[in-house]
Amino acid sequence: MTSTQSKPPSVDRPQLMQTLYQQLRPGQRDMGDWQKGPLAVSAVPGSGKSTGMAIAAALTIARQRLHPRHQLLIVTFTRSAAANIQGKIRQNLELLKLPKWGFSVSTIHSLAFKIASRHPQQSHLDLNQQTLIEDNHNQRLIRSCVEDWINQHPHLYQPLIAGLDFDGEEGEQLRRQSVLRTEVLPNLAQTVIQEAKSSGLSPDQVRALGQQQSDPYAILDIGAQLYDLYQQRLRSQQLIDYNDAILAALNVLQDPSIRDLWQQETFAVFEDEAQDSSPLQQQLLNILAQTPDGLANLIRVGDPNQAINSTFTPADPIYFRRFCHQCAQQQRQTTIQQAGRSSPILIEAANFTLNWINQQWAQPQSPTPPHPATSQTPPPFEVQLIEAVAADDPQANANPAPIAGGLQLHRPFDISETVDRLAQTLTDLFQEHPQATAAVLVRQKNQGQFLAHELSQTHHHLDIYHVEAEQRLSGIPLEMLNLLQFVHRPHSGEALKGALEVFVGRQLIPRQDLDRLASQPERFLYPTILEAPQPPEVKRARRLCRALLQARLELPQTHLISFFALTLDYQASELATADKLNERLLQQTQDHLSLGEFLDHLFNLVTSESFDRIDTDASDSQYTQPGRLTILTMHKAKGLDWDFVFLPFLHENLIPGSLYVKPQIQFLGDFTLEEVARGQLRQHIWNRDAANPEPSQNCQTYDDYWQLAAQLKQAEEYRLLYVAMTRAKRLLWLSAAKEAPFTWNKTENQQPMPASPPFNALCKYYPEAMNTGYTNL
Repeated sequence: MTSTQSKPPSVDRPQLMQTLYQQLRPGQRDMGDWQKGPLAVSAVPGSGKSTGMAIAAALTIARQRLHPRHQLLIVTFTRSAAANIQGKIRQNLELLKLPKWGFSVSTIHSLAFKIASRHPQQSHLDLNQQTLIEDNHNQRLIRSCVEDWINQHPHLYQPLIAGLDFDGEEGEQLRRQSVLRTEVLPNLAQTVIQEAKSSGLSPDQVRALGQQQSDPYAILDIGAQLYDLYQQRLRSQQLIDYNDAILAALNVLQDPSIRDLWQQETFAVFEDEAQDSSPLQQQLLNILAQTPDGLANLIRVGDPNQAINSTFTPADPIYFRRFCHQCAQQQRQTTIQQAGRSSPILIEAANFTLNWINQQWAQPQSPTPPHPATSQTPPPFEVQLIEAVAADDPQANANPAPIAGGLQLHRPFDISETVDRLAQTLTDLFQEHPQATAAVLVRQKNQGQFLAHELSQTHHHLDIYHVEAEQRLSGIPLEMLNLLQFVHRPHSGEALKGALEVFVGRQLIPRQDLDRLASQPERFLYPTILEAPQPPEVKRARRLCRALLQARLELPQTHLISFFALTLDYQASELATADKLNERLLQQTQDHLSLGEFLDHLFNLVTSESFDRIDTDASDSQYTQPGRLTILTMHKAKGLDWDFVFLPFLHENLIPGSLYVKPQIQFLGDFTLEEVARGQLRQHIWNRDAANPEPSQNCQTYDDYWQLAAQLKQAEEYRLLYVAMTRAKRLLWLSAAKEAPFTWNKTENQQPMPASPPFNALCKYYPEAMNTGYTNL
């Protein structure tokens, strides 16, 4: 280099940081200004919380000069979200002319596995010897625990059979045994294991808690025993589940020297989707974020109004709400209220719905006062309203102009007219906006199946992507396993019920009392002339089962899976997947063609989750592909958005709906054991983790816990509707047919069906959005 050669230009990093900071909205800027300590960030839908977190992370890395030995941990809910935010942080560091290090992005479970694997002696986990148990294997493990428990504890099992009223009739006893073994006890075990383990409760602690309850059925005692058997099975088979990873990481961090090491390597922790965290996950992140001065360098970002998993997973929005309230008392809480996703009318409709539901929640539902256990249940929503962004917001096309009025409310006569209105509206929209994105969000999977079938039959011009149908391909091995187990052991009630459940799931037979059929397999399959005549749905189920058994006798074993696939009316991609499955099994069992060997290999394949489906469409389908209609459930829509969103079938029996006790288990009472157990455990955990227990958390009787569960379910259903509504950017299309099926397994049985209360409220508030014809373009 000569002396006259110019030097590289210096980097004005403060100016670059200021330029990046200017991209933040109010609320997001509190993250950008953050220096240390806890910070709670409650973000409304569409507010760009991941974008804000990525900018705040880059600014923190630059400001603190972080590096791989002293870095920022970002924890997200899913692997896809982790990849997304990691890419954004890298882009921001590139803009700041900084190396792309000083941070780590992972899911909470991958972080826990990382901690446990680095310290195997303290974690007691050896990932080279132990296997992570997948869902299918987990369910079968629980079933085997139930069988062991029944044999070991007849003194607790017999009161369950007796229930509230039992005359000793043999057929009824067999039916009750079937429903207890295949449904009630597995559901109880699953709930207790999930709730207790995710909260750090051992089987002994659950048992001790049960002894404090006035409980005729000893529900928590039974749950603790099933939990204990489950843990024994995991250890004996060298298996671990996801909660074991969190517990192992916490065990590691109990060692002071190791805890200091991890805390020295961690400058701070940023958590996304914090409303979906369990108590143990929150505890793990809090330990990692601790600093020598006693503060926790912890930013938790979430939205309690988008908590939609708490009634079937251990996640509960109460913990994030408490964190927000605690931070607010220290002036360390902020809300990101500006959102650029939706048109102004859609923001207004979402805010109206939130306020209306909260107001109705506070009012008595009847002249009599609410149940004492739930009279103080918090409203479904925190009061945080969505606001449009400022005129100078950097987001391109923020708060876009509405299309077709932005909000449409429909009251078709029946579900067939619903399909016609939806299809014609969508056709007109795509003609005007061929590159737009669209989705139909349904509450139940079978509603999506109905829509996909009807639209494909009558509106061939529409490009439809039914998400559930694509994902059902991965369930084909399990369906084949259930049918093969039945033909291998046709006199097993459990095997028969498994086959019948496959038929119900494929809508080949209507939903019915499967436990009564499975309680006496021989009488069901081959009734004598002395048997009473059976209804058509039972005859249909019998014909299908006997067809499978006849095929077992007449066809070579190599042809059974193909025959089963045709019996289940598989489509092209499903048939191809079944053929691939058959070929793989034949390769593995070419020297051992017994059905038992065939089943062993299929069981191992199902439990290892290692089978890839075949998709006849070579393209990689996307949820938000332009010009295509995506059909998926409201739960799967979280985190996504489309130009046009259609919400059909908004009826009161689903939103908010009510808890339902199946007729076949009503011999136990007007409640389910798993919901009572969930309530008992959550009440204990809520009170354990709260300085001042709330009045609503003092349930005593089965009825108290059932009423509390009903309130929590309705609150979550309302939040689910809110999440679905806030997916729309330019048009939100809502409908509630005047007649609809009560159960979507029988779509032909339509009856007058009240609309969901929020839908009725929207109709009154927006009369101009009501549609009497097919379109309002």
